[in-house]
Amino acid sequence: MKSIQLALASLLVLSVPAFSQHPEAHPAIPRSGPRPLKATPHPVDPKRNYSDQAGHANAPHVDGKTWVGHDTGKDDVRYHVDQPFAHGHWNGGFGRGHVWALAGGGPSRFWFNGWYWDVAAADIAFCDGWLWGTDQIVIYEDPDHDGWYLAYNVRLGTYVHVEYLGT
Repeated sequence: MKSIQLALASLLVLSVPAFSQHPEAHPAIPRSGPRPLKATPHPVDPKRNYSDQAGHANAPHVDGKTWVGHDTGKDDVRYHVDQPFAHGHWNGGFGRGHVWALAGGGPSRFWFNGWYWDVAAADIAFCDGWLWGTDQIVIYEDPDHDGWYLAYNVRLGTYVHVEYLGT
């Protein structure tokens, strides 16, 4: 009898992370990533203020369906990669149906679920408030910058460009 109770308790404990990955639990998570830029690119300004409204972060963030700050276009040299996807394409799941808990590291190398990543040098300042051992993130494909993905921090509502480094 005790073994059945132990098995049921173990099953319950192991199923808790699955519930945290349902999009209904995180209504603020964007449904989709940014659309490819078709308008005139916004000029690159290293001192740009991203706080488009009172109370919004001075970092790239998502406001409804608008990815504030993702407007510099394909020719933004900060996100140029000589060999895009050198470590392969990530296929762990994109968008709000896939919420991942960071398991450690920092901007130069972080991980979750056995997958390793790094933050673009141009975006490191935008993740200074991230909690690398606990924050939840959602990965989106970047339609404008080959070799990059976008990691959206659920707690902060901000995002950074990240590169997949493999397993």
